[in-house]
Amino acid sequence: MEREDLIRENLTFALLNNQPVCSEWKMDVQDAVYHLANMFLVLGFMGGSGFYGLLYLFFFLALGFLCTSIWAWMDACAADIFSWNFTLLVICAVQMVHVAYQLRSVTFATEFQDLYGCIFQQLGIPLTVYGEIVSCCDGEVTTLEKDHCYAMEGRTPIENLAILLSGRIRVTVNGEFLHYIYPYQFLDSPEWDSLRPSEEGTFQVTLRADTTCRYVGWRRKKLYLLFAKYRYIAKLFSVLIGNDITEKLFSLNDKVYDRDGIRYDLRLPSFCHAALPDLEKNPTPPALGSLSRRQHQS
Repeated sequence: MEREDLIRENLTFALLNNQPVCSEWKMDVQDAVYHLANMFLVLGFMGGSGFYGLLYLFFFLALGFLCTSIWAWMDACAADIFSWNFTLLVICAVQMVHVAYQLRSVTFATEFQDLYGCIFQQLGIPLTVYGEIVSCCDGEVTTLEKDHCYAMEGRTPIENLAILLSGRIRVTVNGEFLHYIYPYQFLDSPEWDSLRPSEEGTFQVTLRADTTCRYVGWRRKKLYLLFAKYRYIAKLFSVLIGNDITEKLFSLNDKVYDRDGIRYDLRLPSFCHAALPDLEKNPTPPALGSLSRRQHQS
């Protein structure tokens, strides 16, 4: 083993020893184009992610390799340096065209662009992934007129998952007001989370439009097929739905009292074990109540 290491060290030393060594450094400063090329390369490698980040990256890299090619052709007069840098310039230009074409092909209606900016872009979701989500709902946006119901308590089957784009939805149970649903919140996240893919159920609350509303909805079966195909999208919706349910639970925090007029705090574990008969005034909807108990037990 020691003999092999000695031979390897001798070979390394021989290779380094045979290489020419700079006997004298040039004191002349290279042409300004050479330094400009390196500045462009530094700016290029500072690019971010996503389509616009790739465009930024390849644009400045292309400028850097262009300047290096000019320097190699006019100053260094080295064919190999020019060939390599010109080849890299062509590759960067092709990549720029490819990314620009992809960016142009992934376009959405104004409402879907706003939805992407408010929710999905903040999570760093690429446009290509968002395109799969939009195509799952066929790019359709539904209008719900004022005082019309999206769902009726005990009657409407749970078949969709929807996000409100504009307007305001009033949620009631047994005729009593619970809370509002505002733009870019899910309409039926508790109902969605309360059922397994093979189960069926009906709404336990009524959702009525306070104003003219616009929403985008996905059919359960098509969305589950999308989840099976893209596990990343399934995890994404799991996070979004869980966060939406949490916000709905906290919105009820100021409305839940016991028989003595003491307000419950949904953040306390004791609330999850509270007996339902004790919640006489403005009780939580059954769907939300079962969810809070199930999440605490898990």
